[in-house]
Amino acid sequence: MKESEILEAVRGDDVPQMQVDALIALVGDMELHGRDRSDPMREIPARIGDRWSLLLLLLLRIGSFRHATLKRLVAATSAEGEISQRMLTLRLRTLERDGLIDRTVTPSIPPRVDYAITGLGLSLLERVESLMDWVRENNPAIRASRDRFDALGED
Repeated sequence: MKESEILEAVRGDDVPQMQVDALIALVGDMELHGRDRSDPMREIPARIGDRWSLLLLLLLRIGSFRHATLKRLVAATSAEGEISQRMLTLRLRTLERDGLIDRTVTPSIPPRVDYAITGLGLSLLERVESLMDWVRENNPAIRASRDRFDALGED
């Protein structure tokens, strides 16, 4: 996105120049660090917010586990219940591709496959913990806001 597109997007809305400058800086940062769907700047935050990845990382922070054990642990700890075999495999492969977890195959019959969090995954969780702390601290205010909104009956 170019500066001219930003100016066009806010044209007629009496947006202060300070905000326009901040929008231009934001877009510049997005261009520099990744704006495409496949860029880590877009995919990693989405991964944190998807249904299973963060839970898998939190479980693997405790220790390494086999595929079947992770499936049972997700079912035991998730508010959503069970994860399908296919979805678990997809999430684990994606986390491995991003370097957040390691997959170790031990030759045996049947083969043993263990998953463990990497240093990169631990580094990500350190930052996520800050966000989770914020949610814990602001949980009452968020719930109160939701209650007020829901009481208005608007969708």
